[in-house]
Amino acid sequence: MVKINEELKTLTECNPLGFASVDREGNPHCIAVAYVKVISENQILITDARMLITVENIKNNPRVCLVVWNKEWENDCFGYVLKGTAEHFTGGKWMDEISKIEKNGEVEFKGGILVTIDKLKRIT
Repeated sequence: MVKINEELKTLTECNPLGFASVDREGNPHCIAVAYVKVISENQILITDARMLITVENIKNNPRVCLVVWNKEWENDCFGYVLKGTAEHFTGGKWMDEISKIEKNGEVEFKGGILVTIDKLKRIT
C-alpha cells in the first residue's frame, strides 16, 4: 500500500497541485488546486469550487494524476507525482471534512473530490 509521508503531506497541504484528468476521447485536462487536505495514508481530499470539466471527466474515467513541487525549488528541487482514483461528492461525511479545511473560508465550494493514491514517486 502507498503511504503519504510527512514531507509529502506538508508539500500537498501548503502548495498548489497540478491535477490532471482525462475526457471521454482521452484528452488530458489539467488544473491547479490549492484547497487540499491529506486525510489518510493514501487519500487526499480536494475542494470542488469550480471544477466543471474535471468533475465530468471523473464521472467518465476516475483515474487521475497529481503533481506537487517544493515552492523553494530553486534551492531544493524536488516534488511528487501521485496517481490514483477519484470520486466526486456533494454531501455526506466528506463535505463535513471539506468544511474543516481552513482555506475554504475564502471560497464557496460545491463539493469535493476524494483521491485514493495507488502510486507515488518522489522526483528530483
